[in-house]
Amino acid sequence: MSKQLGFLGEGFSCKCLLDKGYIILQRNYKTKFGEIDIIAKIADIVVFIEVKTRQTGGYGLPREAVDTRKQLNYYRLAQHFIQNNREYTDVSYRFDVIEVYVWEKKYKINHLENAF
Repeated sequence: MSKQLGFLGEGFSCKCLLDKGYIILQRNYKTKFGEIDIIAKIADIVVFIEVKTRQTGGYGLPREAVDTRKQLNYYRLAQHFIQNNREYTDVSYRFDVIEVYVWEKKYKINHLENAF
């Protein structure tokens, strides 16, 4: 997948989240361990979100790409974020996956809350 397609999917995801009342805290949070696509907040919950964008179904469902190894890495990345942003130490956390399907000039979003 191209970086451009991934960036497009993240943009669509942010729009969807904003429409649902989320506040986007950060996009593309990078550490030496990797990157969290989107960190958002809804009510008193900080949500760490992995976005998977696809143009075809040839690689299976996007959520299937978030395997155990990737999930464990997301936990580590989330801990890093929390340690460096103390204002979020006393809130709840959740890990979501957003699947974005893009074709021609259309897109469809499937937001999986508490995905792992």
